[in-house]
Amino acid sequence: MKKSRFSDAQILAILKQGESGVPVADLCREHGVSTATYYNWRSKYGGMDASLMSEMKTVAEENRRLKKMYAEMAMQNELLKDALGKK
Repeated sequence: MKKSRFSDAQILAILKQGESGVPVADLCREHGVSTATYYNWRSKYGGMDASLMSEMKTVAEENRRLKKMYAEMAMQNELLKDALGKK
């Protein structure tokens, strides 16, 4: 997964500036992000505080780990079924 060059606190600060009435185009130019990135952040993190943001990232990481574990177990299960079926 690609590492963001902005920290969670920086993203929240940029979003708060946008909510306070700073024009989005000026805000994006100032921080060096595209307007699409700003709107993606707003849809993903809008209305969150730092604790909710870190909790969401923790849950997403655990979800990724569990999906990987499930895929490995399913593959092992298929291999065992194939091996037992060929005897």
